[in-house]
Amino acid sequence: MKILVTGFDPFDREKLNPAYEAVKLLPAKICGAEIIKKEIPTVFAKCADVVEKAIEKHNPDYVICVGQAGGRSCISVEKVAINFAEARIPDNEGNQPLDKAIIPDGPAAYFSTLPVKAMVENVRSHGIPSHLSYSAGTFVCNDVMYRLLYLLAEKYHHIKGGFIHVPYTLSQAAAKSDGTAGWDEKTIAKGLEYAIEAVVKQKENSDIALGTIH
Repeated sequence: MKILVTGFDPFDREKLNPAYEAVKLLPAKICGAEIIKKEIPTVFAKCADVVEKAIEKHNPDYVICVGQAGGRSCISVEKVAINFAEARIPDNEGNQPLDKAIIPDGPAAYFSTLPVKAMVENVRSHGIPSHLSYSAGTFVCNDVMYRLLYLLAEKYHHIKGGFIHVPYTLSQAAAKSDGTAGWDEKTIAKGLEYAIEAVVKQKENSDIALGTIH
């Protein structure tokens, strides 16, 4: 089994991106599955082009994209990507789509094809905070998740995929306002490792309630 795990490069004047910093720390194998690591650009559309080239090269069984969610305080496993782009800031090439469809003729949304509840449950079972998220935002993270799932639905039917958001690193949080969450890169990497472990071992969702009431 092969799992392609991607992480974004730094953006918005940050010196690093906790997503790829954590991905780099993942072991070469998790529960026997080969882990293929790839940095992708924080650029609308181009990010998915890089992912597709990696898919063509490695033919993975799973693709898990990882991104920074500054302000979140845990490992957030994403459930859904929406066909909508609204960028509060420009991406790394100056693109700033406003109120645009990602793929004009695509469906309104795609659900992750990963066992998202099992992933959250396994991360939590190892003492690391994790939640199921129902919004990947409207920036490049949502863009790559949507384009990935569109690609898998249209072309690579044998591959499953999804997205995980991670918090700031400690060094990033130190420069933010009071109360901003920050994690050690090794802890973020461990959280990702346990999420991937659930993908390899369980493959199906746990029967637990993780919905919201607001």
